[in-house]
Amino acid sequence: MTRELTLSKAVNEALAEEMRRDETVFIIGEDVAEAGTPFKILSGLVEEFGTDRVMDTPIAEPGFMGIAVGAAITGTRPVVDLMFGDFLYLVMDQLCNQAAKTHYMSGGKLNVPLVLRTNLGATRRSAAQHSQSLHALVAHVPGLKVALPSSAYEAKGLLKTAIRDNNPVVIFEDKLMYQDTAVVPEEEYLIPFGVANIKREGRDITLVATSSMVQVAEAAADILAAEGISAEVIDPRTIVPLDEDTILNSVRKTSRAMVIDEGHQSFGVTGEIASRISEKAFYHLDAPVIRMGAMDVPVPFSPVLEDITVPTAQGVADNARKLVRGELVHGA
Repeated sequence: MTRELTLSKAVNEALAEEMRRDETVFIIGEDVAEAGTPFKILSGLVEEFGTDRVMDTPIAEPGFMGIAVGAAITGTRPVVDLMFGDFLYLVMDQLCNQAAKTHYMSGGKLNVPLVLRTNLGATRRSAAQHSQSLHALVAHVPGLKVALPSSAYEAKGLLKTAIRDNNPVVIFEDKLMYQDTAVVPEEEYLIPFGVANIKREGRDITLVATSSMVQVAEAAADILAAEGISAEVIDPRTIVPLDEDTILNSVRKTSRAMVIDEGHQSFGVTGEIASRISEKAFYHLDAPVIRMGAMDVPVPFSPVLEDITVPTAQGVADNARKLVRGELVHGA
């Protein structure tokens, strides 16, 4: 059976199910217990599982991340709640130098089965230090897996898969999507990593979009459909591992591609995916691959400025239209 859940509730449900299934799973982070985190995602978990498994920490991100790495190496499955994705900079040594490399440096004898749950996304009026989308940073580090759920359905299925994975996984939720609803099965399900989802089939152009940009791409596809342009929308779900085959097969069919991501455009996810398309489907392309990411500026606090820093449905549709018509454009 299915029902509609908010993304927030889907995450809460995934955590509760995995903690009931496996007593080695625990949550650690700032305000995760009685406060239920600033977004109230974890509300109720401490009442069921107690403070031994839902553990509040001081405001010391490097400290509790280090605790989680050690706990994972010694046989537990920590879920680290990092209040804002912007705080990744504070845990990069523990995450990228320790967690990501321990399996390799131990000759495969040690695993670090931890999950780092955090968020991304602008347009929440949280200013430059609480609005960044930093998933490209960790995707650059071998040894880490990176998931980007685009709805409540993906959020639950990907998080359950992440908790059961024997590798360190970073999962980014868009903070503006916590109250968005989607159909989520009542029965247990997992979403495998490295398997993209074709959200909408099309014939004229492929739109590859991540996280909340999937909804932007779908809205753009609706605009284009009204003009007779058929857009295929692909949600990679995970960028490490990346499902190249689904993306490339789509581009070989449509002959045009755009990549949309909320991270800064330079040296980011859009560049990586666009490069792979150009390298591996070059002779199928009828136009350059176009990228649309966030402007390369600190995210403004001013609403009128903040709203123009990230891709919009109209902007995606405008660029896609030009691409289909043979007009060479550069990503916004």
